[in-house]
Amino acid sequence: MSDAIPNTGFFAGKTVFITGASRGIGKEIALKLAKDGANIVVAAKTATAHPKLPGTIYTAAEEIEKAGGHALPCVVDVRDESAVKAAVDAAVKRFGGIDILINNASAISLTNTEDTDMKRYDLMHSINTRGTYLLTKTCLPYLKKGKNPHILNISPPLDMDPKWFGPHVGYTMAKFGMSMCVLGHHEEFRPFGIAVNALWPLTAIWTSAMEFLSHGGDSAGNRKASIMSDSAYVILTQDSTKFTGNFLIDEEILRKHGVKDFEQYECVKGASLIPDFFVPAKSYEARFGSKL
Repeated sequence: MSDAIPNTGFFAGKTVFITGASRGIGKEIALKLAKDGANIVVAAKTATAHPKLPGTIYTAAEEIEKAGGHALPCVVDVRDESAVKAAVDAAVKRFGGIDILINNASAISLTNTEDTDMKRYDLMHSINTRGTYLLTKTCLPYLKKGKNPHILNISPPLDMDPKWFGPHVGYTMAKFGMSMCVLGHHEEFRPFGIAVNALWPLTAIWTSAMEFLSHGGDSAGNRKASIMSDSAYVILTQDSTKFTGNFLIDEEILRKHGVKDFEQYECVKGASLIPDFFVPAKSYEARFGSKL
């Protein structure tokens, strides 16, 4: 975790439901909010350790408690409606409600149409789009009663440029489905004062999953997940009745809130940064000085 965005205690006593929170970006956000004393629902499938990926919902819960938060680990496959409902019920029973939902769980396959089998296609759409919709729907009655309620989807700005679709249309459709939930839900939930926003990284983010997928490759050019947790912290402190319907890029939101030193987030300082997928042309050009 970084100290570029200092903890203020804003989330003390607030209940945050985070999908995919056993590792990576989800866990990093959980730890940042835990430092304020937040109640964190760790909703993920990983109940037993993966042979090559560290972390389970229980080890994440231990870290959250050590950071100063209160954790409720829940075994949740976001495709399973009964499991989602059970986790939400458990969260409300334990903490009394839900103030924030972070839809972070996601599946990826950067394959073209011919190489994407339908089982993988269904997995991506069931987790990314349907899972986000299901969690939002299930948490909604409690978010309506929440204090400064927010929904934050870890999904990209909507951009209909064919370059994002051509190489991996199945994945792009599934990921943009999460962003379409932001587009629709922020308008639908406006009367309830529930903010709905999206957050996406400007650069590649190095996580244990990235290390695994790259077979232990080099982290140079990647940033640490703490840039996403700092960005989420800023977003979730905004007035939910006013700050809604935004598609935000991590570096841009932090710059607007006074962060100037971005080298602190680099895995290898001075290495040329690797842009993430789906970065809007104007954001890319502003940061890298050239066109995509």
